[in-house]
Amino acid sequence: MNASIYQQYAGGQSQIELVKQHGALVKRIAYHLIARLPHTVDIDDLIQAGMIGLLDASHQYNASQGASFETYAGIRIRGAMLDEIRRNDWAPRSVHRKAREIAEVMQQLEQQLGRPAHDNEIAKALGLDLEEYHQQLQASSGHQVFSLDELTDNQLADSEGLGDVPDSPEADTENSGFQQALAEAIDTLPERERLLMSLYYNEELNLKEIGEVLGVSESRVSQIHSQTVVRLRGKLRDWLQ
Repeated sequence: MNASIYQQYAGGQSQIELVKQHGALVKRIAYHLIARLPHTVDIDDLIQAGMIGLLDASHQYNASQGASFETYAGIRIRGAMLDEIRRNDWAPRSVHRKAREIAEVMQQLEQQLGRPAHDNEIAKALGLDLEEYHQQLQASSGHQVFSLDELTDNQLADSEGLGDVPDSPEADTENSGFQQALAEAIDTLPERERLLMSLYYNEELNLKEIGEVLGVSESRVSQIHSQTVVRLRGKLRDWLQ
């Protein structure tokens, strides 16, 4: 790498220095993601994918674009992990089918009730007890990495001018439409679910920390998060197909 490119790194740091300095960032993002994934996902696989994303960031980063290296690297690391999860989609079709069924029942109940459906109401409509419902909900949502992660990264990348390829006008319009639909869908969530999503995606708290804020157990936070993910997928069904 020539000297002029080295100068584009934050503080003139080399690739090796940047990677060493930000190794902890990879682990933090990996543990944040894995908290809402099935136990079959291996944390070491996520960390390995994240390190590749970090290396890629060290190659591509240009300080003249204004964003800090940590901001840019975080986007690359998270994207690499999400790609790894998708490449190794272990979910049988029955799991995806169950997720669609739960989302459809949620939507039907909300239309009937005129408000978000509660856990026990959804479970009853599905012919399940509450424990069975939560088990199916956890399995279904865990196998579907919701696009909030990608959306957050894409918005940040766009705002910082970090996108690799400029979007076409059609893509810009579609992204804007999805962002508006997502914002509207989040506004319709129950207050606790809105708060949870903000704490998880915006504040990047882990499930245990969110539990302390909400006054519930970590396992209950996981249940609420899973239900919220499926609820949002139902509301954004037309966009996500």
